[in-house]
Amino acid sequence: MTGEREAHAARAWLLEGLSEQSARHPGPHGTPPAEHKGHTWWRVMCLTGVDYFSTLGYQPGIAALAAGLLSPLATLVLIALTLGGALPVYRRVAKESPHGEGSIAMLERLLPWWAGKIFVLVLLGFAATDFIITITLSAADASAHVVENPFAPHWMEGGNVWITLVLVGGLGAVFLKGFREAIGIAVVLVGLYLTLNLVVLATSAWQILSEPVVIGNWWEAMTASHSSPLAMIGVALLVFPKLALGMSGFETGVAVMPQIRGDSSDTYKKPAGRIRDTRKLLTTAALIMSGFLLLSSLATTILIPEDDFKAGGPANGRALAYLAHEHLGEAFGTVYDVSTIAILWFAGASALAGLLNLVPRYLPRYGMAPEWTRAVRPLVLVFMAIAVGITLWFNADVDAQSGAYATGVLVLMLSASFASTIAARARGHHKAAIGFGVIVVVFAYTLVTNVIERPDGIKIAALFITGILLTSFASRINRAFELRAATVTFDETALRIIDEAAASGPLRIIANEPQEHSTAEYRAKEYSQREQTHIPGAHPVLFLEVFIQNSSDFTADLHVHGDEKHGARRLRVEGAVVPNTIAAVLMELRERTGEVPHGYFNWTEGNPLGHLLRFLVFGHGEVAPVTREVLRRAEPDMDRRPRIHVG
Repeated sequence: MTGEREAHAARAWLLEGLSEQSARHPGPHGTPPAEHKGHTWWRVMCLTGVDYFSTLGYQPGIAALAAGLLSPLATLVLIALTLGGALPVYRRVAKESPHGEGSIAMLERLLPWWAGKIFVLVLLGFAATDFIITITLSAADASAHVVENPFAPHWMEGGNVWITLVLVGGLGAVFLKGFREAIGIAVVLVGLYLTLNLVVLATSAWQILSEPVVIGNWWEAMTASHSSPLAMIGVALLVFPKLALGMSGFETGVAVMPQIRGDSSDTYKKPAGRIRDTRKLLTTAALIMSGFLLLSSLATTILIPEDDFKAGGPANGRALAYLAHEHLGEAFGTVYDVSTIAILWFAGASALAGLLNLVPRYLPRYGMAPEWTRAVRPLVLVFMAIAVGITLWFNADVDAQSGAYATGVLVLMLSASFASTIAARARGHHKAAIGFGVIVVVFAYTLVTNVIERPDGIKIAALFITGILLTSFASRINRAFELRAATVTFDETALRIIDEAAASGPLRIIANEPQEHSTAEYRAKEYSQREQTHIPGAHPVLFLEVFIQNSSDFTADLHVHGDEKHGARRLRVEGAVVPNTIAAVLMELRERTGEVPHGYFNWTEGNPLGHLLRFLVFGHGEVAPVTREVLRRAEPDMDRRPRIHVG
């Protein structure tokens, strides 16, 4: 008995927090409750900054490995794309989706029916790649800072993998317990981290200016390796896609929009203040990051030997930390390491919170979330298991994971730029549409180049996409027989017709095809149903006709309209699928009249398997048995379950 109680308590704890609540998860990307006042934009910038600015921990080293002596020039190309490409795109995204939906929601509106759903699922796969690799890559880089610290115990030497796993496990433990408001912590971490980086870069600049010969040595080595300035620019353009991690914060920048206070005059439909302040956030973050990227690239390239950037080298994955220890002493370097470890770990928290808000935003609405995804904690366990697998796969190597990270980031940016192009064109902003179109081409080139040179990213994304598609469609099939109606309402004519018919006893409802019919056809249908299913002759009948709106939708609000035409009294309703809509209307009729209604159907000729597939894809098929199954699952009490008759 005690074991049963403990199992019940564990299950209740694990499943606490339904999917509707998870969209209000109090993490970095959670939607604040109605009474929430919001925060000033610069504080929210720190929230997205734990993801964006933390890339300084590993970006300079990755740039040096990718571009070598040309790292500053390649970084300039990256900065140009950031300020001239990503920033305008996401300023547009902020305007088009001011409630944190991001570019995925913009694209969802472009494609109808199942095409839109599948497209969103694919984008969710790339988004999952981005966020999961953020967790594993950040934790791996944090472990590199731990291992390379001179004060680290000797038994930590070479322990990158297990330290990374501990950090990932600790992150999961925090979310299993419950993640509280993060903005205050983010402000402290970002402020401290940027200040320490500023000290390191200022010291590095002093070192360079004190010994200008190092600039000459760098320049001579760079010009000796390349025949002309044009050749250097060409190489920089070719290698800059490998530096795409430096743009990783824009998607989270729009995801945190609900946290921004905006103006007191803002409304849900027109949050002008929130849009304006989000644009300030994106612009300020991009300018700060661009400055730090350029200065850090110059400092690390000029002051650190190339061999030290390679795998196993002291600057691998921690170039700025290397300079902090080298020029400011071990004590300051250790403080820098601690701040870097903290912000990298918190970047993982930001990414995990993003996942917990992104998945419930779409999958439950599509009917594509398994039952356990209604709660936050099971999702945390799944994401943590995936993070552990990826950490072991890549052996906690920062450089090896950068390709997968860049792929996820670039696909989301490509989708955002494409969505912005379509939105600008739809609003008649032709010049803006052309500009966004150019950005689409640039991001497409960057993505293709990155995938060709580092195919691990697309392989990881393909695994995520395959997993999401398989589980989503399995869930959709499993949930196909749910009632699936949010609300059922009747207009005045429908209510009058229902009440008049109910005065003669239980309602007799004939399911009918929703085409226009003649009086003769309605009479023939009524006569055949009375004859085949033995409807009492004295009882009036109502015809129920369902019009399919979009069979890819999972739930819908049902509005039933009544009329009298061709000598028949009709209830007409629009829904996503025929059987589930009929079942929902029958259940609502029972509640209104207090008596169990009777539904009358004809058998459908044809292959049952083919009818089942038509039902799953097109929303209709063999209606009678599916309606009965929906009612069986919705109402376990047979005495209260609407009766189904088939002739």
